[in-house]
This record gives sequence, structure tokens and C-alpha cells, in this order.
Amino acid sequence: MLWSAAGVVTLVFFVALEIVARRYGQLGPLTVQAQEIVLVPRSGPLLYAGLALTMVVLTWRQRAVALACAVGIDLVFLLVRLVVGGGLQFGNGALWVTLGIAGLAVVRRTGAERLLLLKGVGLGMLLVLGHKTGDTWLLITSKTRPEVLDPYVATADHALANPSWLVGQVVEATNPFSGHFLHLVYGQLPLAAALVGLYQLRNVAAERRFPAHHLVRTFLAIGLLGPAIYMIFPVVGPIYAYGAEGGQWAAANVWPDALPAIGVPHPIPFDEITPRNCMPSLHTAWATSLFVHTRKGSRGMRWAGTFWLVATLAATLGFGYHYGVDLVAGVVFALTIEAAMRAFAHGWDVSATRLVSYGTAVFTALLVAYRWLPTEMAAYPWAFGPLLLALLGSVIALYARTTALWDAAETVPVPKPAARPADAQPELA
Repeated sequence: MLWSAAGVVTLVFFVALEIVARRYGQLGPLTVQAQEIVLVPRSGPLLYAGLALTMVVLTWRQRAVALACAVGIDLVFLLVRLVVGGGLQFGNGALWVTLGIAGLAVVRRTGAERLLLLKGVGLGMLLVLGHKTGDTWLLITSKTRPEVLDPYVATADHALANPSWLVGQVVEATNPFSGHFLHLVYGQLPLAAALVGLYQLRNVAAERRFPAHHLVRTFLAIGLLGPAIYMIFPVVGPIYAYGAEGGQWAAANVWPDALPAIGVPHPIPFDEITPRNCMPSLHTAWATSLFVHTRKGSRGMRWAGTFWLVATLAATLGFGYHYGVDLVAGVVFALTIEAAMRAFAHGWDVSATRLVSYGTAVFTALLVAYRWLPTEMAAYPWAFGPLLLALLGSVIALYARTTALWDAAETVPVPKPAARPADAQPELA
């Protein structure tokens, strides 16, 4: 029943996005996905990543057959495109095989086996559709929010000493090495997450069930819920609002060489192209969830998770994509979503409710402060800067303490009933 309800809600959500996107003259995620069955795919690697997630429910022999079919179908499509003068894009085969597994589950499987296959297909398709949904969300933010709140966030960022300006200067001074390196890390965050997710799901085929909680669920939840905050708090980022990328729409062209003047913040108009995708920083949220999910892995995986988090934070600031306060909100947002996802597996007890409620309250307080107290935050950085970090630290500490108790409770062995001696007589009622 729960999976059916979730499926209906997801379908309604995608249909709604489709309608809104058509209203602004763009194709929605469902239409784009349907076109990729025969037309040139926009992202072949993403389609194969979705197939890889789907294949976690298959045996190794079935995976080999599925991958061979996907590659074979793609080769046919490539040959046809070469004949008609098309490009060398790939990915149709991966989509065909994923849909074929869904058809096989419906037609040839029953009961728990059918549900397992459909869960695998749903996971893979949600990864692909989630990316396209993000594109649609960003379009909606640029079309429906003609004004942005960057002056408020830039003013509030004085409480943290404007880290984007500082890191931006460091990146400029160390280019081209730092720029190429950070761009590589920043762009490959989804690949890193996919590898960690596949590692967590490596035993699904043998155990014939998914783990109670894994990284992919949190990644998808962050990607689907985060853009809704963009609509409430539209921000384009320092490189656009205060840098050369903003062109004639920029309030000033000072990033990262000089700090913006502290004045009375007000909304500023901006173009209908640049996404309002800064508050909160979803790259920070995704990197935080990646860091959290690598804590139980090997030493190499833990180091990789730490590296990706630090490098992602440096990239978001150094490229001028985010303000420092965006990152604080992103970490709180990620841990709150992560807590809610874990609560579904652990159970909604008092500790889960307290953790999610506190994270939500802190996140809300941050947005309220950025919007209505930015001037005070800039005027008293010695008070508001430590306060922001203390709030962030409190969420981190509560999450770590609560989940540690959950982990301890899950690892406590259940005592077995004492064996009755063979010669013992049963008690009479």
C-alpha cells in the first residue's frame, strides 16, 4: 500500500511539472524521457547509471545479459545515426533494457519477486527523471521569480567574513590548476554518489531485498525537495549578482576582488535565464550526505567521502556559485533530510521526531534571519557569526548522538529463549 501511494504521488508530481513546463514553452521531464526511447539522449552516462542501479536486483548472469543487450541496442542506434548523419550519442539501449526489465516484472514475475524488480526499475528511473526534474525546477525558478534576494544574503554573509570572496581570490591566484581540479570534483559528485550507492546495494541480488536505508534515497529526496526552497528564497549567487557573469543584471561587478558595500538590502531584478538555485546549496547538501554514508565504509571510502565534501565546499565558494550562509543552510538541510530518511527505517520514535523537528526549526530560523536580519548580522559579526556556527554545530551534534544510539540499538543481539531441559516436565495450567 505504501509503495502504491508513493507511486501515485510521484506520478502526480511529474505530471504537474510537465504542465508547468509546457506553460513556459518547454518540454517537461516525462516528455523528454519518452523522447529518449528513440531520439538522441541528452545524457547517455546518466541513463547507464540508472541501468546500473536497476541491475542491483539481478544476478551476475542477468546483469551480463542486460548490459550486452543495452550495448547492442546502442550500437544499432549509432549505426543508424551514422547513416542518416546524426551524432554519436548513446544511452537508448540502457533505457530500453530498463523498461524491458519493468515489462518482464509485470508479465513474467509475481509476488515478492515482481515487487523487487519494480523497485529496482523505479530506483533507476527516479535517478534519471530526478535529473530532468531538476532542470525543469530551475526553469520554473528563473521564469517565476523575476527578482532575487542576493543583497540580503550577501549582507548576512558578512557575519561569516564573506568566505566566497576569500576562496574566490585563492582560486584565481592558483589557476589554472585549482580551477580544473575543482571543476572535475564538482562535476563528478553524482558519479561519486552512484559508486557509493552501488556499494551499499551490492547485496540486494543475493538477499532479495533492499537495505532499510541507503544513499540513493537521500540523494533523490534532496534533489526533489531542495528546489522548492529556491521558489521561497530565490538567489543566483555572487558570480552572477556581483560578478562578470551577471552582465547588465549584476548589482555590481566586484566579485571576488572587493566586498559589496553594506547598505539597506532590497530585491533586485534579474534575467529569466539564470536559475535561482543557491539557497540552500544542494551541492553542499549532497556532499554532506555522501560524507555521512561513507562513515561506515572502508578507510579509503571514508577518506574519499571527506575529500569530496571539502573539495565541493571549496568549489562552491571558489567559483562564486554560493555564499557562505548558503553552505550552512545546505548542511542543516542535508542532515534533516537524512534524519527523516533514516527515521523511516528506524521508526518514528521520540528521538526521530526530536531530531527532524530541531533540524527543521534551525533551517527555518536561518532563512528568517537571512531575510529579515541581514543588516544586524553584518553590523554584529562577532555575535552572529559564532551563533550561526553554534546552530550548525548543534544540529551536527544532535544528529551524530541520535544516530549513534540508533546504530547501537540495531546491533544489540536479541536474546534467545533458554532451552528447556530434555527431562523437564511441562507445567500444568
